[in-house]
Amino acid sequence: MAIEVTFRQLRAFVAVLECGSFSEAADTMHLSQAALSGLVKELESRLGVRLLDRNTRSVSASVVGAEFEPMVRRVLAGLDDALESVTNLKELRRGLVRVAAPETLSCTLLPELIARYGECHPGVDVRFEDVPIEEVLAGLHSGKADIGFGPAGVLADDAVEAHLIRIDPLWAALRHDDPLAAGASVSWKELRERPLINYMPNLALNVLSNVPSRHHPKEIVPVHRVNTALSLLRVRPGYVICPSMARSLVEGFGLVFLPVRQPTVTWRIAIFVRGRSSLSPAVESFLDFTLEAAKNWDEGPSARPAAPQRVNK
Repeated sequence: MAIEVTFRQLRAFVAVLECGSFSEAADTMHLSQAALSGLVKELESRLGVRLLDRNTRSVSASVVGAEFEPMVRRVLAGLDDALESVTNLKELRRGLVRVAAPETLSCTLLPELIARYGECHPGVDVRFEDVPIEEVLAGLHSGKADIGFGPAGVLADDAVEAHLIRIDPLWAALRHDDPLAAGASVSWKELRERPLINYMPNLALNVLSNVPSRHHPKEIVPVHRVNTALSLLRVRPGYVICPSMARSLVEGFGLVFLPVRQPTVTWRIAIFVRGRSSLSPAVESFLDFTLEAAKNWDEGPSARPAAPQRVNK
């Protein structure tokens, strides 16, 4: 049968040995001498042995107490380490956040966001992985990821919350030698005759469903990655559709980037997370940091900031 003792009893025992007297140990533990003496007596009673030899002048460990003392110190040290670890996690002096997002966001939104969070919480390790969008939610369900980013149209479920964080208009990347590149914007009708080099897995649902069918591209060249699409556009005619936030990425490939009008189609970006009751302090902090930062993100050039809101539970 297990013997039940308390950490307070163990601390009282060690304090008496360190101080060499009950009165000084009581002061150290902010207890009355009677209360501290009671803790030691309770410990000895439950163990069924005398741990301390007492006389009118001093107190010292008994034979059993001397053997017991180093084991008690190891137990208390382990408890102190555990409590310090929890405190560090709670106060974000350490922690781990695993983030997953598709390539388009990996190349645009995420690097700066993670860097800014790291400046505020340098003790938290944010590990980032760019994956296909279908793997974002799968990672959340399996526990491989703590936070996910992707199109808000991706269906969540009861186990995953989705918070809308940005609404971004779609723009078109064009070659400099394309006649349309000289304008301030382009229309879907003007783009129709050019091949669309497409990397978006849900193009029909998320983009073309918002465009009149008569203006749909006559040819679609499928690829898997936005970098592949932009690289291909550099060497062949066509265009690539990207959210406006990808401007630096597109221009880095030496391409022209213009708003697409008539109609303006937006890309709704969400952050996905498991229910708050299951989040660590670091993950909850990263979520709150993102939602707060999203209040200052534009919905693209000349647009007002978009306040985050809950979508698709």
